[in-house]
Amino acid sequence: MDNINDLHEKNCIPCKGGIPPLDISEIHKYVKKVDGWDIKKKEKETYFLEKKFSFKNFSESQDFINKICDVSEEQGHHPDIIFGWGYATVQIFTHKIKGLVESDFILAAKIDKI
Repeated sequence: MDNINDLHEKNCIPCKGGIPPLDISEIHKYVKKVDGWDIKKKEKETYFLEKKFSFKNFSESQDFINKICDVSEEQGHHPDIIFGWGYATVQIFTHKIKGLVESDFILAAKIDKI
């Protein structure tokens, strides 16, 4: 496995489907490489990453979200984002395979660098 500092330097690889998502033991190895992301589970065993961020006001939240959008467009990998006055919640998973792959952790590492 790569050094924790290397994950943010990789690029997301677009998923065309047809590959299995990471299993829970692989997910636990990767989650150690990102800072403060929680592993959550949706219906039908679909795992995703989630992290909550706090800010002083709406403007700081919006600025952060805009930076995430720029990175997401650059990487071709788009998280689900909920934000408002003083907060943002980011959820990441690969929709085409309904689970997590390395690119999800790469995006999380890139968001942590913002």
